[in-house]
Amino acid sequence: MGNGSMTVRRPAVSAGGAGPTRPLTVPVHDDGPAGQRDSLSEQGIGWIGAHGGAGATTLSRLLGGTDIGCRWPDPALAEPARVMVVGRTNLEGLRAVSRALHALRDGRHPAGMRLMGVVLIADAPVRLPAPLLGRIRLLRSIAPVHRLPWIPALRVGEEPKRLPRQLDRLATVLATGAEARRRS
Repeated sequence: MGNGSMTVRRPAVSAGGAGPTRPLTVPVHDDGPAGQRDSLSEQGIGWIGAHGGAGATTLSRLLGGTDIGCRWPDPALAEPARVMVVGRTNLEGLRAVSRALHALRDGRHPAGMRLMGVVLIADAPVRLPAPLLGRIRLLRSIAPVHRLPWIPALRVGEEPKRLPRQLDRLATVLATGAEARRRS
């Protein structure tokens, strides 16, 4: 792949909440063999799973970017400097996100990495109990938090007929951040 961009699907907003998808352009880069790199890339967004099954792979498929897995981005691979930590809204998922944020605060991440926020994906199609909401409030005091609802179709590997508006808002946040970075 050369320098350029790729088009990924982005949820569309319509009056009824449903509608076709429209493209979101995410920059793609390739400056030579990965072994020659020693810094994170300023291109794209990286999705870091705070735990297995967090949803980082799904978000990279729906919104583009790099699925980094359950680790920090690797400068040797020129992975994105801008990252989102992803977790589920169950107790263990929220604890894993807290541990990731604690590691960031302690400086246990690669130089140049920038946390853009936390994405919390519903672990069930019901309201969260008060103790979990309290943990989310605490996370919001540390970093921007974006909550995504339960999407039944994704659970069985199907494409949803209608993507939630929260996913479109997240795509807008990512596009706005990328645009601001290009202007500076």
